[in-house]
Amino acid sequence: MGPLRRHGVNGAGGHSPRTLHVLVPGPLDQRTGGYIYDGRMIDGLGRLGWRVVVHELDGAFPGPDARGCGQLDSTLAAVPAATIALVDGLASGAHPEPIRRHAGRLRLLTLVHHPIADETGRASADRDRLLALERVALAACAGVIVTSTFTATRLEALGVPRARIRVAPPGTDAAPVARGPEPGQPPQLLCVASVTPRKGLNVLVDALARIRHLPWHCVCAGSVTRDAAHAATVRRQVVTSDLEARIQFVGECDRETLDALYDSSSIFVLPSHYEGYGMVLSEALARGLPIVSTTGGAIPSTVPPDCGLLVSSGDDEALATALGRLLTDHSGATGSSRRAALSAASRRHAQCLPTWDVAARTFERAIDELTELTRDVPHSS
Repeated sequence: MGPLRRHGVNGAGGHSPRTLHVLVPGPLDQRTGGYIYDGRMIDGLGRLGWRVVVHELDGAFPGPDARGCGQLDSTLAAVPAATIALVDGLASGAHPEPIRRHAGRLRLLTLVHHPIADETGRASADRDRLLALERVALAACAGVIVTSTFTATRLEALGVPRARIRVAPPGTDAAPVARGPEPGQPPQLLCVASVTPRKGLNVLVDALARIRHLPWHCVCAGSVTRDAAHAATVRRQVVTSDLEARIQFVGECDRETLDALYDSSSIFVLPSHYEGYGMVLSEALARGLPIVSTTGGAIPSTVPPDCGLLVSSGDDEALATALGRLLTDHSGATGSSRRAALSAASRRHAQCLPTWDVAARTFERAIDELTELTRDVPHSS
């Protein structure tokens, strides 16, 4: 069994706290949107008085992986009967048997950021196999929590009844408006994403090569080790395009460094093929940054039309055109007026975004509703 972490309080006035066991693949402190979401919700439940026990599973996820499957099975077996257990979908999706085995004795929920089969770059046969496995795992759970209405609709298409799905969107931290680059410096483009196929950094490099004649500097913040082979290919692409001096890969950043990058940027760009929500987009909105992204997955639901320019995923020409519109006008003047209009809209929209405390209460309500829904009614596996 992987390491355990406990969050929350011991109860007040002699009352025992409510307990939730959360199973995540690998260390919880990984700096991707999914893990950050998990961690923030766990912290929020702790502030609401829950005792949260985190189980960090060993194995190669999403798999299928025999070691990971065994870890999932033995960890669920150690959770006391009738206890609420929440499994991150990255751990459960390809391993339905442990979910089926323990569904009857636990109040078992799963958290789906997006179906594992929807990860970009999978071969068709692999995708079909993962979809079949995930359908079984989802059917065995008492309920499913997702981060967006888009993903809820996607799971309905996979056969999960809408009554067993709850949407708990991420929260967003309040942040100062980005000041932009220093005077005399070109506009800074910021992309916050791991360099993996789904994030589309190769498309971004092709797009930037098309607008090399315009003034810009691009910073890419995100892991270059999650898919080292793909990251190496993207970096060779930068060299081949002769853009080494203009595209900077800074790797995975801590919060302070990332905040500084947001603050010094002019435009936020996310060329993803697919997002189950896109937390970095909300972070950019909170800083009043104009956004250039795609229509992949839930992105159009996360970015209002007046806050950014969205293009079809995988279309480097359209991405270059959108970026060009914010870097220059047809008259040859800078695109600062367009950026200013999008920035103002982003700041307005950010006022409506939920805080993490509000998000945690929504998450708590989702757990309550899903576990109450099936408290006395056996569900089918």
